[in-house]
Amino acid sequence: MVVVTLGNPRDKFWGMILALAPEGLSMSGLELASFDDFVVMVKDGESFTPSIVFFPMHRIERIELDLPDGNLPSLSQRFSSQTSVAPAAVLDSPGANGRGADEQEASRRGRSASASGVRATKDPP
Repeated sequence: MVVVTLGNPRDKFWGMILALAPEGLSMSGLELASFDDFVVMVKDGESFTPSIVFFPMHRIERIELDLPDGNLPSLSQRFSSQTSVAPAAVLDSPGANGRGADEQEASRRGRSASASGVRATKDPP
C-alpha cells in the first residue's frame, strides 16, 4: 500500500501498485480525499469498484509506503481497524463488495483463492 503525491494538478492517491514502468504508474485505489467515505462504504457493505488508474511519470512527485508514523497509524491500519478487512483484499482488483478477482473466481469454482495459488485472469472458455 502506498500514498502517491501527484503534481499538475496537485493530488494524493492511496492504494496498491499494479505496475511501475518508466512510462508511469498503474494502481488500484482512490483519491486520499475520499478515504473516509470509502471506509464508511466498506463498513456498510455497499457495492463499489476501486479505481484502476494510470499516472504518467511526469505527474508523479513522490511515492511513499503507507507506514505508521510514530503513534499515528497508517491509512491501511486505520482502514483495517475500522472495517475488519485488509485493504489489499479490497483493492486487489475491481470487484463488488470488496471481493477481488481471485476471491470471486475461487468462490465461483468452489475453492479458496489461497489454495489454488494461481491468479485468475479470465474465465476459461
